[in-house]
Amino acid sequence: MELTRYVNGKVMRCGYTTGSCAAGASKAAAMMLLGGKPVEKVDLMTPAGELLHLDILDIGDGSLCQDGRPMFPQLKAGEKAVSCAVRKDSGDDPDVTNGMPVYACVSRCGEDELSKAEPGSKVVIDGGFGVGRVTKPGLDQPVGNAAINSTPRRMIKESLSEVCRQYGYDGGLKVIISLPEGERLANRTFNPRIGIVGGISVIGTTGIVEPMSNQALVDTTRVEIRQLAAKGKKDIFLVPGNYGRDFARDSLGLDVSECISVSNFIGDAIKSSVELGFKRILLVGHIGKLVKLGIGQTFTHSSGGDGRMETLVACALEAGADTETLKKVLSCATTDAALDVLKPAGLMDETLRILGQRIEATLLRKVPDDVQIEYICFTNRADLGGVLCQSAGAAGLSENWRL
Repeated sequence: MELTRYVNGKVMRCGYTTGSCAAGASKAAAMMLLGGKPVEKVDLMTPAGELLHLDILDIGDGSLCQDGRPMFPQLKAGEKAVSCAVRKDSGDDPDVTNGMPVYACVSRCGEDELSKAEPGSKVVIDGGFGVGRVTKPGLDQPVGNAAINSTPRRMIKESLSEVCRQYGYDGGLKVIISLPEGERLANRTFNPRIGIVGGISVIGTTGIVEPMSNQALVDTTRVEIRQLAAKGKKDIFLVPGNYGRDFARDSLGLDVSECISVSNFIGDAIKSSVELGFKRILLVGHIGKLVKLGIGQTFTHSSGGDGRMETLVACALEAGADTETLKKVLSCATTDAALDVLKPAGLMDETLRILGQRIEATLLRKVPDDVQIEYICFTNRADLGGVLCQSAGAAGLSENWRL
């Protein structure tokens, strides 16, 4: 597709989601089923308002091989079912599903099968070969359903309703989405971790894949938080990544089996936690990440700005550091190196106290008054003290995860 985004100094091409592929293939299959003529291209309007022009592949009569993969006999007028595919195009985004064909098989269905459709709908949607099944609560779909998310389901239903109006058909339609590469690719996704087995998910909220998008990671983190909420939990334990997880387990003695890794998306994770009903939030992170909270920055990737040394300089200045010490801190490449400057100058503890106040102020601005949020900021350097600063209630809250 021709849609582009300017990312990290480059013009990069957008793509379209597995959900768009599924909806486009479903629309084309329905047109062929009801119209009796091959369809080689189909137009699909995405939720983002972008019109896609999708090539249709592998047109067949809906026959399946023994392993559930579609066969492709020649299409004939009056077929009871029609299958076809749209090839996934992720644009310049490094998506493991890029180039994967997404198949839809559409058939007429009677009143008995329509009982499985959502109220008011005449479209039944299910997953076939390579589409995962939901096994844990808290996901977009209930346990037992095919992992075809809400937006793709809506796109499929809207597309098929449009086709039914076009051909004057008032009956029901059944759609089976299949992903021949899905089972193989599943282990390269987060699906096994979050309880989707047997294949991958049909996803997408806008229908468009943004190049180098962070949204997939944000969405995955929200899914994990939602799953914890589905268990009735009201306390949540967040870490930016493996450093935080390992320190919490090995140095703090905490159970990390249900801690949520949020990567650079601390602000988004806190927002999701609040929206999903958590009342107590504990954040454990390395100073290299949490120092950025000292200037109110809750997206901590370097692409969003650095500011680590500038933050420490501001805190050290308030702690009484002289110009030469501040210059040394500013020239440091890591936060640990900066602490190596501040410690012999007798300024480390006060600088960290001031930084801790700033981190806490940033976190408190992210939650309502009835939500408790605490933090523990550490370094892996034992000679620098391990825990560098923490909020007043962090030790008490962390007892909830004590091994």
